[in-house]
Amino acid sequence: MEWRINHKAKTGSTNIDARNGSPGDVFTADFQTAGRGRLDHKWLSPPGVNLAMSVVLPVAGLAPEHIATLPLVVGLATVRAVSRLAPGSAPILKWPNDVLVGGRKVCGILCERDGDCVIAGIGVNVKHQEFPPELADRAASLCDATGFRGSIEEVRDAVLDEVGKLFGEWKTDGFAALWTEVAKIDFLKSRMVSVLQTDADETPVSGVCGGIRRDGSLDVSGIAIYAGEAHVIKSAIT
Repeated sequence: MEWRINHKAKTGSTNIDARNGSPGDVFTADFQTAGRGRLDHKWLSPPGVNLAMSVVLPVAGLAPEHIATLPLVVGLATVRAVSRLAPGSAPILKWPNDVLVGGRKVCGILCERDGDCVIAGIGVNVKHQEFPPELADRAASLCDATGFRGSIEEVRDAVLDEVGKLFGEWKTDGFAALWTEVAKIDFLKSRMVSVLQTDADETPVSGVCGGIRRDGSLDVSGIAIYAGEAHVIKSAIT
């Protein structure tokens, strides 16, 4: 795909900006005042230190279950990009939308349907920053986790390059065509997990994670979970 970059110094949300875009448009900002993650969690980011990017991807004619796997595809693209930028960093994918390095989150993804397109919001912690105490052991920047000293633009271009490579294959052949690669970087597999399927879920599904299935769902003790937020309880590997 050919990308068209639309950049602002400050915006409310790049995902909201992207609602006025067309396939191939990319919206970035140095600072978001209303950045969001999944289940309406806030994404906090100091000005000028992280990548805040939303990409408009065409999905007309695709089945809903096909489209539902797109966050994993964008996650795989980000894993590939981080591996290129920081060789040896061993990034992995946490279902359904996080990229981790050394067990800490460096990237979150939020995909939202908008007519015949999906807006893929990608937030990457790039430069050094001080995280709040409640996040200090769960979040990291590429700078601190991998030693990466490049620019935000380098991260943007690497991620877009990998999204471009994967999107066509996924659109034509489905998620199953990428599943083998995804399965190799599955953080949750073989761990005890608890999955909240909605923000107000009072009865999360818990059990040993069997990993990401070929249809993009998460296997939790034999139950297929198609959407939600997974938390590790403890490792099931002894």
